[in-house]
Amino acid sequence: MTKNARFTLIALTILGLVVLRSLYLPSNNINLFSLQPVQAQDAPSENPQRFRLENVWQRVYELLPDFPKENQYISKETGKQATSNTLVGRLIRYHLFVKGRPPIYRLDWKLTIADYLGVNEIMFDGVYPGGDTLRENPMDSDRAVITRLTRSQRDALVNTLVSIFNPNAAAESQPTPKPTPKPTPTPNPGRSLPPLPQPGDAQQLQL
Repeated sequence: MTKNARFTLIALTILGLVVLRSLYLPSNNINLFSLQPVQAQDAPSENPQRFRLENVWQRVYELLPDFPKENQYISKETGKQATSNTLVGRLIRYHLFVKGRPPIYRLDWKLTIADYLGVNEIMFDGVYPGGDTLRENPMDSDRAVITRLTRSQRDALVNTLVSIFNPNAAAESQPTPKPTPKPTPTPNPGRSLPPLPQPGDAQQLQL
């Protein structure tokens, strides 16, 4: 192969690679990082990062205005009252980040409540939310507050949390209405039955 033929072959190979690159690679105007799967946007996700926890606990207190806030603790950093560090916020962080439980099922939230009541898994103050940012670790006080709640109050908290993280839960839990049965006709006791045919009736019809 001559030098010119070899140079022509190399040039054609480079040209072919450039053409293939232009056909199969996306243009620079497309932002690949902005594309997200559709199912990840539509379906309820167990990933707690989709939710801003501040918005969640604030929504809980909007729906349950009488629920204890327990936000009287002092921040180590500022030396002021940490009003945004609430009982519900700590309970949510404990559920999601300490125990790693999904937020869309009632059973998992009931397990977390059972931890606070001391009838499920052991809670450790060293990893409890707020223990490293507040001057006083709020774990024991939070457990005492949850223990003093009535069963209906605890159920209301669980149902509210599930309804926020999984809005479809309410519709899924509603029973399917049963069709109304049609009434069965009953015989009228006051209505007399026609008399049975008697001998000679056929002859009377011929008259």
